Parts: sequence; structure tokens; C-alpha cells
Amino acid sequence: MSKPNFDDIFMELAVNLAKRSHCIKKHVGAVLTKETRIISIGYNGPPAGTHNCDEEFPEHGCARDSKGSCTLALHAEQNAILYAVKNNTSVEGSTLYVTLAPCLACARIIFSMGIQKVMYMYSYAEYKGLPHDEGVEFLKKFGVEVSKYEKEIIFDDPLI
Repeated sequence: MSKPNFDDIFMELAVNLAKRSHCIKKHVGAVLTKETRIISIGYNGPPAGTHNCDEEFPEHGCARDSKGSCTLALHAEQNAILYAVKNNTSVEGSTLYVTLAPCLACARIIFSMGIQKVMYMYSYAEYKGLPHDEGVEFLKKFGVEVSKYEKEIIFDDPLI
């Protein structure tokens, strides 16, 4: 029996974490690792103690800001980073596995926190109808190793 490699294990976990999301638009999961150890996890959704959009606003989701984005949601990578920092875990030198490529705002946070590598499954630009993945380009420009996960993971959540 062959053993799965860690990229496969961590990306499969990110896909499963995405299923925890309360967002009605898109489900995204993230896993932060150092070497072969998980240091934090996250998925997109509102901050703890606020509203779960799929429960409170099931038809339309939470209110939108001037750019059409959710006013409550934290992105999966933000949640993973914030949870690690809240628990005094350094993310410097870590690897981030995320089901959707980071947006530009998240890319700036990822770079600022010293995360060395990002592996993503789907293009943020394709999801948003943008010409290119600004977040991926930003990270590469400033020396963060970024790669697209090329294997297929079968899942039953249409919002992933």
C-alpha cells in the first residue's frame, strides 16, 4: 500500500474544512503547516459570535460592501492565520494549503506574516471573473513560493 504524500493529505483536509463554511456564495478551507505538522486550520465565514450567514440570511447571505463582498466574512486563510496568532503559534516559515487562491488582501497578509509557501486548488480570478490572480502574482513577485494543486479531489459540495 502506498502512503499519500503530505500535499495530498493537507489539501484534502482543506477541502473537508471548506464544507464547514457558513457562506452561501463560496466554501473555502485552509490548512497552515510547518514541515509535516498542522499548526492551524480555517474556513471562510463570519467571526465567532456574530451571525452564520446560511442560518441568519439563508436566501441572500449577509449584506454586501461597496465592492460586492460580504460584510461579515473572514477568508479561510485569514481565519487560519488569526487562530494561530491568537494561540501564540508563529506562522513564519509555514506553508498554507487553501482551496481558493488568495485574493490580493490575503496575499499581503500572507507575505507580511512570513508564510513561505502557498498551494491552492482553484483560481480566485476565475471565480471572480477577473483577468488574473493578483494575489498569486503579488506573492510570487515578493518571493513566496506559490503552486497550483493539480490533482483532482472528488467532493460533493457544489460551492467548493
